[in-house]
Amino acid sequence: MTTPHFKQVAIIGVGLIGGSLGMILRRQKLADSVVGIGRRVENLKTAVEVGAIDRYVADPREGVEQADFVLLATPVDTYEQHLQEWAGCLKPDTIVSDVGSVKGELVTRAEALLPSGVKFVGAHPIAGKEKTGVAAGSETLFSGARCILTPTAHTDSEALKIVRRIWELAGSIVLEMDPFLHDKILGAVSHLPHVAAFALMTALADVRDHGVPELDLAGHSGGGLRDTTRIAASSPEMWRDIFLWNRDNVVSLIETYERHLGELKRLIAAGDAAGIEKQLDKAKHEREQLIPRTPGKA
Repeated sequence: MTTPHFKQVAIIGVGLIGGSLGMILRRQKLADSVVGIGRRVENLKTAVEVGAIDRYVADPREGVEQADFVLLATPVDTYEQHLQEWAGCLKPDTIVSDVGSVKGELVTRAEALLPSGVKFVGAHPIAGKEKTGVAAGSETLFSGARCILTPTAHTDSEALKIVRRIWELAGSIVLEMDPFLHDKILGAVSHLPHVAAFALMTALADVRDHGVPELDLAGHSGGGLRDTTRIAASSPEMWRDIFLWNRDNVVSLIETYERHLGELKRLIAAGDAAGIEKQLDKAKHEREQLIPRTPGKA
């Protein structure tokens, strides 16, 4: 497929993900103009300074009305509000896409809110950092990372090819998946781990505040705690919305996690050394499958 080119791209929410893609679009000359739209002027000024956008506008409708590609990169709970505000301003054949960590019902609603002739393609680039904001953006953020596209029966095939090509040019490994299957899978491999990390940090704070005041989490912890809870430094606003929009899958997964945590608790309380070792050995085996070993390396 030939390299896509847009006269104007509008990025709604110029943060880490939206800003990084803006940098790529500009550097690779995939757009004549990249317009930023967001809540905070200071952030938009920074986006211009770091090369994520060419300019910004205060009125979203002004930013999207001449755009032929619009990227939604705001918290997923804001999608409907945004689309209701400016979808009627879009030109026919405009492509609208997103970068949300939840798809399912959101894709269905987005398709329903867009005017006839406007094409929606759901996308989820699986990339990020602990630091958020456009200042942390990078043209290499998506290199080697997976990006899942979530087409439906209503997805325009040409628009799907264009969005796929954008993410390939960004360096991503692009997959396609049903949006509801996406939420089941990502609920397991991403959303549940975030639940566990957030809960672990609040549990440790509870121990410190109500049981062991001498506990200095920063001073006493080693790499294990930092590695296990790294993702608990992620945006509370973003993850609040992800948990709520994927609540059925997340709640079911938490119940499964609670069952296994309860079993390990039972084995420890019973002093069942063989049972504990069996559980830990199974977990160790599963963990080793995540990262294949490089020959010659431990």
